[in-house]
Amino acid sequence: MSEVPEHRKPVVTPVRAVVALCLVAPFVAMLWVGSYAKVEPTVAGIPFFYWYQMLWVVVSTALTMVAYQLWRRDQRARKEGASK
Repeated sequence: MSEVPEHRKPVVTPVRAVVALCLVAPFVAMLWVGSYAKVEPTVAGIPFFYWYQMLWVVVSTALTMVAYQLWRRDQRARKEGASK
């Protein structure tokens, strides 16, 4: 008989919750238009509406990098734990 591979249920861990938060935060920030649909304060003559969105491009990149590194570390730890 062939062996059926063991299927594990997904586990919610604090690391995975942080990964999810890092990935969801930019969407929430950009979809909540009422929070940044204004002109003031300006930075170097650029209205808040524009520089806030450009700031989130950089912040989103950083959060995605953090989420990726945490995910890789979590996956490595799970593989090591499964092989023991």
